[in-house]
Amino acid sequence: MAGSPESGGAIDSAVESDNKTLNFKVSLDFKKEFKGFAGSQGITMTELLKEGFALSKKKRQK
Repeated sequence: MAGSPESGGAIDSAVESDNKTLNFKVSLDFKKEFKGFAGSQGITMTELLKEGFALSKKKRQK
């Protein structure tokens, strides 16, 4: 958990304070599938979004 002693405490809190909200709408079915897949992989939805974005950029820059 961010900001907890196990995760580095103040270091994670400082990094989190730099984060900004990204707002867009998706269908309820997509949200459920996205959240479920992230959970089944043991990662957050944010981590899954960042990974997907990195893969998409890599694919499109060829």
